[in-house]
This record gives sequence, structure tokens and C-alpha cells, in this order.
Amino acid sequence: MEPELAIGDVAERSGLAVSAIRFYEDKGLVNSTRTAGGQRRFRRDVLRRLAFIQAAQQVGLSLAEIGGALGLLPPDAGPTASEWRRLSAAWRPLLDERIALLTALRDQLDHCIGCGCLSLERCRLRNPGDRAARQGPGARYLVHDLVHDHPPVPPGDTSGPPV
Repeated sequence: MEPELAIGDVAERSGLAVSAIRFYEDKGLVNSTRTAGGQRRFRRDVLRRLAFIQAAQQVGLSLAEIGGALGLLPPDAGPTASEWRRLSAAWRPLLDERIALLTALRDQLDHCIGCGCLSLERCRLRNPGDRAARQGPGARYLVHDLVHDHPPVPPGDTSGPPV
């Protein structure tokens, strides 16, 4: 068995495109060495690291968050079981917040999001005059309600939700 893998072998084994592997390398998430001819060679443990990246992305973590976690590990190794427990424990609050947001959004889908309903006074996605701009990007009233448990602002109120 070869101690190092060519990028095509890594792509085949990981299920990722060669371009994705190059992208992750450019971002510092994985490392390779170069042959005398300039070809990339990856240690076999890169497959574990790539699996970690894929799993983290599937649960909605950003590349910056993934890079921060991988930065705590040796550069040429995937996480051990104890390292995975430590990393996942640190992500638990973030994941819980995302689960709450997704649950709220799912539960409100039959009440809003382009439905044309007449409940605009209660709609958490309505933002006349872009009053929520100072709160940040996205559906701020929906996010604000989840984080601060405040009702949405009535349409006539120009002050925005309580902070």
C-alpha cells in the first residue's frame, strides 16, 4: 500500500472533486507535499480530515469554524475520538441554536414565506422600509425572536424590535 496518495486517489476515496480538495488545501484545511515533478501527494490520514470537513459542513458549520477546529489539531492528522468529543462539545450550543431556528422556520412555513396571507401583522419575515437593517443581515425579526423571545414588531411601529 502506498504511504501517500495522489490527488485523484484522494478524490476517488473521499468522494470529493479534485477542485474541492485543492480548495481545501488553499484554505489550509488539508496539507500535501509535492513530488519532484510538482504533483501533490497526500498522507492517508487526509481522508479522515476530509471526512471531518464533510461532516461539519453537512451540519451547517462554516469553513471558518471548521478551520478553527482543525487548527487545534496536528496539521497532518484527523481528529482522535477524544479530540472529536472536545470539538463537538464546543459546537453543541451553536448546533442547538441552529436546530431551534430551523424548527421555528419549519413550524411557520405554512403561515408565511411568500404565501400572500393576510397575517402581515404577525409575519416574522416582513420588514417594511428595511427597519431591521441595523440588526444585521437576514430575517432578523425571526432570528431576534428566537434569541430574545420577543414578539415581532407591529407594522405601524417604526422603532424595530426591542434589543
